[in-house]
Amino acid sequence: MDGKRRDIDPEIEPEPSTETDAEETGAPPVELEPNGLEEAPAAEAVAGGREAILRYARLAPNGPGVYRMTDANGQVLYVGKAKSLKKRVLSYARGNGHTNRIARMIAVTAAMEFISTATETDALLLEANLIKRFAPPFNVFLRDDKSFPYILLRGGHPAPQIMKHRGARSLPGDYFGPFASAGAVNRTINSLERAFLLRSCSDPFYEGRTRPCLLFQIKRCSAPCTGEISLADYNKLVQEARAFLSGKSRKVQDALAHAMEAASAEQNFERAAFYRDRITALSTIQAQQGINPRTMEEADVFACHQDGGVTCIEVFFFRSGLNWGNRAFYPRAHRTLDCGQVLGSFLAQFYDSRPCPRLVLLSHAIEDRALLEQALSTRAGYRVEVAVPERGEKRALVEHALTNAREALGRRLAEASSQAKLLKGLAETFGLAQPPRRIEVYDNSHITGAKPVGVMIVAGPEGFVKNQYRKFNIRSADKSDDYGMMREVMARRFKRLQAEAPRAAATQESEAPPWPDLVIIDGGAGQLNVAREALAELGIVDLPLVAIAKGEARDAGRETFHQPGREPFRLKARDPVLYFVERLRDEAHRFAVGSHRARRKRDLTSAGLQEIPGVGPARKRALLRHFGTLKAVERAALADLETVPGINAATAKAIYDFFHVNG
Repeated sequence: MDGKRRDIDPEIEPEPSTETDAEETGAPPVELEPNGLEEAPAAEAVAGGREAILRYARLAPNGPGVYRMTDANGQVLYVGKAKSLKKRVLSYARGNGHTNRIARMIAVTAAMEFISTATETDALLLEANLIKRFAPPFNVFLRDDKSFPYILLRGGHPAPQIMKHRGARSLPGDYFGPFASAGAVNRTINSLERAFLLRSCSDPFYEGRTRPCLLFQIKRCSAPCTGEISLADYNKLVQEARAFLSGKSRKVQDALAHAMEAASAEQNFERAAFYRDRITALSTIQAQQGINPRTMEEADVFACHQDGGVTCIEVFFFRSGLNWGNRAFYPRAHRTLDCGQVLGSFLAQFYDSRPCPRLVLLSHAIEDRALLEQALSTRAGYRVEVAVPERGEKRALVEHALTNAREALGRRLAEASSQAKLLKGLAETFGLAQPPRRIEVYDNSHITGAKPVGVMIVAGPEGFVKNQYRKFNIRSADKSDDYGMMREVMARRFKRLQAEAPRAAATQESEAPPWPDLVIIDGGAGQLNVAREALAELGIVDLPLVAIAKGEARDAGRETFHQPGREPFRLKARDPVLYFVERLRDEAHRFAVGSHRARRKRDLTSAGLQEIPGVGPARKRALLRHFGTLKAVERAALADLETVPGINAATAKAIYDFFHVNG
């Protein structure tokens, strides 16, 4: 079994306007474990595994540490920790008392590796790190390891900027969070802009302004860039925003209410309305947050619910007495593991690269709770408490999280059932032996051969598998040849796949098979033939291929399908399979266009606006002087471009087309 699944190097272009975090991976599979883990293995196989374990047990140290169990191919099956490695390893060599899951793991174990640690706490931290690194099939595994976003009041500038931040805290300023999703951050920032009129523009845009932008007109910025507000008054607004985000929301709202009443008493109703709107914006933030604790400054709440062999863990984030949102996780876990067992392993992985609050509340008791507390405290540098509350406000928060976990899992299981029906219909439509577990879709994007990019997206029982998307910067000499681009992409992809995961050795029991069960190409018969030839040159002749050609006048619903050995055909206009394939094709096109634009933007940043026909140094300076930044030029409407001094209608059209016409 392939525990690593490192067959590609994903390069994903994020979509800020559609980033949702919590729902982006689609429905989970109905069966999360490799096929057959419920069955008892053959006694001979178990005996062979026990002999291998006994050989390595002689080398195991007596102290604490981490052990890895690997199969005959050297792939990691399981990572575990132990206070005494020798005792733990010898426990696997017992002849009975193992569950079918553990017995199957023993049966395929061929070797073991050991890492000694100074303490059991160090072993726990190392175990979580190695599980995330190797993704062993017999461990509980946290699938989604994306970092959480924060709100940053950026320092080092006379007029601090409010912005969303994800990743290392390398920028100066004050960080508030974490938030459960980018959507929650964006909504909060929008409300904070209305409440405190803070700027969200970049420093170059700020420096280049000669008049207030649209955000000032719609009362979402106080325009310190053009002196509409003094820097001293602007920084007072920054202090109020910092106090609100630090948990002093009641104090800030009371001050605004007093100011509104004073302005009203002076019959300065315009000023009173200004304060009223700010109070309303703050109330909107609190309304979006839903439940807010009264007795806790910071805590993370974890609630676990299981149904249908699937585990859902709902996480709520509370900081500075405010609810920064919730998010559902679906860790890979065998159906025989209960919530306490799943939570214990999940928490160590969850906090492996994330800051931990001082209080962690759980819905179920976990083993080694004291050890986890000690490990989290050591990493955080302050005391961390892990508790299962029984009553009071803390228990109410856990119950609220449990309700959300049940509802989220119910929705996911319904989506998984629908996805399974679609995959079954796809298999029937294209003559596949069984519903595909991995679908790869290919597309290209370029503008008259400039900056060509080929892409591959992946879908399966879980929906879109975005961490396995891949893009290919085209290297061929003739970059305007669509057929040549497709040939290069297919050859590069499958040549590498043959080297890293030979098809004969690829197990059909793995959760995420490296080889696709179906390849879909955005194109017609020509692209299909090129793909077949490229695969045939590599000795691949039995891989199911389908090409989807755009309908007449590019109308959705009138696509023509091409398959080897079959006449071109169409599906009924309302066939669910047609909608499904269109969605796959559209996602590939979105990723292709986004990757192409990102590459073009990077090259444009380094080469300058002079790359656009008709734009030289003088016109480049005029554009940047007028719009402030390259991003603003890219977003400008055609009419706005025509108002720039020195830019005529033809040049404005060339600039607009450069940024908006897709290949």
